[in-house]
Amino acid sequence: MTREEFKERLGALMNCELTIGQLSASDSLYSFMGNRDKFCTFLLKGYAGTGKTTLISAFIKLLEEVKINTVLLAPTGRAAKVLSNYSGRHASTIHKCIYRKKSTSDPGSNFSLNYNNFKNTVFIVDEASMIGNAPNPENAFGSGRLLDDLLAYVFNDNNCRLILLGDSAQLPPIGTVISPALDENYLRAYGMTVFACELSEVVRQDADSGILFNATQLRKMMSDGDFNFPKLKSKGFPEIQSITGAELIEEIENSYSRYGNDETRIICKTNKYANRYNMGIRNRILWREEELSYGDLLMVVKNNYSWLPENAEIDFIANGDMLEVLKVRRHYELYGHRYVDLYVRFVDFPDLEIEVKALLDTLAIDSAGMPSNYYKELWEQLEIDYQDITDTKKRHEAMLNDPYYNALQIKYAYALTCHKSQGGQWKSVFIDHGWLNKEEITEEGKFEFLRWLYTAITRATEKLYLVNFDKELLEE
Repeated sequence: MTREEFKERLGALMNCELTIGQLSASDSLYSFMGNRDKFCTFLLKGYAGTGKTTLISAFIKLLEEVKINTVLLAPTGRAAKVLSNYSGRHASTIHKCIYRKKSTSDPGSNFSLNYNNFKNTVFIVDEASMIGNAPNPENAFGSGRLLDDLLAYVFNDNNCRLILLGDSAQLPPIGTVISPALDENYLRAYGMTVFACELSEVVRQDADSGILFNATQLRKMMSDGDFNFPKLKSKGFPEIQSITGAELIEEIENSYSRYGNDETRIICKTNKYANRYNMGIRNRILWREEELSYGDLLMVVKNNYSWLPENAEIDFIANGDMLEVLKVRRHYELYGHRYVDLYVRFVDFPDLEIEVKALLDTLAIDSAGMPSNYYKELWEQLEIDYQDITDTKKRHEAMLNDPYYNALQIKYAYALTCHKSQGGQWKSVFIDHGWLNKEEITEEGKFEFLRWLYTAITRATEKLYLVNFDKELLEE
């Protein structure tokens, strides 16, 4: 296929008039596919509404037509679901693809880098802004560095290629300033040939969207180095609504009625704010008196390597996975903590239903999860309970498999922080930026706020509520 034939076919599959950026990206994709370098990566960055997903969906179809295999991946289950929905193809998490269980005896460090059996395959990874490369404190997966492991897996002498997709205006991984998987220089330091394109022009059919209008204004401020507070525009955009605290309960009720509980989310600045929202929603909107009830939406806040059946769609329960409570069973008080047996369904894997033991204490705490000494203290108490097993190795193996030691850490999921929302989109989103100390915030702090706000706004697909927003952030 010639370059012109490739571009013409790609345009036909997109079924729309291509922007200048999309035309340039199409040209680069052809060069990328024709390049014979062993380590070759295509980096496609695109801001919200610039047609990145349309372009890649068409490219996947084109590769199928010419009998080139593709594997679609994303950092989280939610992001994989979004990728699968827009591409019309199966997508899985990065972890599910590139790691394999090492053993069943050590749930704390039992995933090693898998061997890549694919040949002549293009790996397409969405939401690459979420891929970090800092050492994983749990060190449960491979080298502990996700980007290193992804590259080691893909480039295994079988003529595989990698396409990384993402939005550089979104929040980087927690604890980092940049998103390494979206940084050309970072990738070239591996000795790779990197083709890079960035889409910035909003496609015509989305140009009238108020959500994308405001997201684009925020992105322009960041790229221009304009680190002032933004002026968000809602006038003329019925999908954007600025509301006060007095209107909040009624509007959340309206959103639940119109879009459903699972398609409505509140995005907050901190875990503390999310906690307050979650408690208020359960008590004053859902009228749930019990601590956990049928239908409650939960979020896992720490990776967990127990409870899943053999051959499940996923190999472990990930930090950020969403669960729906189907049954609340027995409660326990043990080792100074409270636990409960639950029967739950994975929101992003609706066919997967399992029984778990969960830790109730995490529901109300303001931190992201239990303090670091929780497992140390629990381990010391388990040592007493398992002291009848005299063989140290066997005793520790039994303790590592203890159901209380492996209890899920959970929080309510009606409201969540912006980092936890990344990779997901909902029809209706409420944003509460919390307390803003405008007088003391630095330029760096303003940039981070713009990035936070951009990420939060682009989680909404149909309706956006700005809750108790500072008046200086709203255009009159």
